[in-house]
Amino acid sequence: MSIMTFMPQAIDDLFLSLPEDEKAAIIGYGVVFRLPHLRKRLFLAQGKVKGFQEKYQTTLAELDAEGLPDDADYEMHEDYIVWHHWAEVIVETKKTLASLERIANSGLSIGEMLHAGGE
Repeated sequence: MSIMTFMPQAIDDLFLSLPEDEKAAIIGYGVVFRLPHLRKRLFLAQGKVKGFQEKYQTTLAELDAEGLPDDADYEMHEDYIVWHHWAEVIVETKKTLASLERIANSGLSIGEMLHAGGE
């Protein structure tokens, strides 16, 4: 049976039923693999936002405060929506990174993680 067929609460219950060392190992391995992905996503999002700032010579906060210019074309309207998306990606990714980095800094060392599962 695939883990995807379980309901989220069932997954939580199964995870919580594991021994403490297994939970620590799973979290440790997950953090190690997830951090680089999130850092790349943050870099991409920051690049997208910077690109829009350079293209329109303004910030998203300024556009939000002043509104789009009266002569804004279809492309600018589309860019504005996408710009908001990438700005939100930055906020959410930074929050997630901060949490995972706290876990990584307070958790097991990589060597301990590799041996936590009895390998």
